[in-house]
Amino acid sequence: MNLLENPDLLDRLAASYALGTLRGGARRRFETLSRQSPSVRAAALIWQERMASMTELQTAEVPSPNVWKRIENLVQTEARPSALPNHPQDTLLLLPLQKALRWWRSGAIAGGLAALVAVTVAVRLEGSVQDQGRQLADVTQQKDALDAQLRAVAQIEYVAVLSDDKANASLLVTFDPRNQRMTLKRVGGFQEAADKSLQLWALPPSGKPQSLGVLATGPVVRLAAQEAQVREVPALAISLEPKGGVPSETGPTGPVLFKGALIQTTL
Repeated sequence: MNLLENPDLLDRLAASYALGTLRGGARRRFETLSRQSPSVRAAALIWQERMASMTELQTAEVPSPNVWKRIENLVQTEARPSALPNHPQDTLLLLPLQKALRWWRSGAIAGGLAALVAVTVAVRLEGSVQDQGRQLADVTQQKDALDAQLRAVAQIEYVAVLSDDKANASLLVTFDPRNQRMTLKRVGGFQEAADKSLQLWALPPSGKPQSLGVLATGPVVRLAAQEAQVREVPALAISLEPKGGVPSETGPTGPVLFKGALIQTTL
């Protein structure tokens, strides 16, 4: 089978090679292929780098003395001469079996240790990933809160001071295009009658005035507005109208009490 035509199998073999669970003839064949094919060699190197980075996340630990004791006992057991039958033919038959048994035991020990290391690294890596995930979630939450605070801060780009015919300032007007909000603050002592309303108008360079809204009676009034309604508008005015105001199409019907230039700026 051509490994290059089966990327999933190549990835699994490269992972087994890097972990050390690919042994014997299969390992030798994989090493031969890696020397012949840059793609196979790259897959093996990628998995080796992944395994190396996983182990670098963990602090070095000394194995338990019991582990070394078990390994020592197994080595001593293998080193002792086995009680072979006296019959030469039986001896010749059992020698290959003993060699196979020793190989199997050694492979089982190596595989067990490799599996133990892999499981330990995976568990600790999972814990580290979870901690990093929680930290990332906290940072994201803080960023969202900061973004919300920044959005709540007014970005004032237009300002106007509306005065009466004696140049006495009566209203301060600011416009925040980001939040599409116009804020009017009464700075004079004028108060309309109960059956009257103040209405705000945009005075374009040409054409009829356009209504921007009717003011409530409070000291601060906020009106929704689009930047297109005030862009390139040189001045604003406030007229005294019947309660609830008049349609924009009719234009101001009452006296214009306050007006002033609209200035585009940044505060």
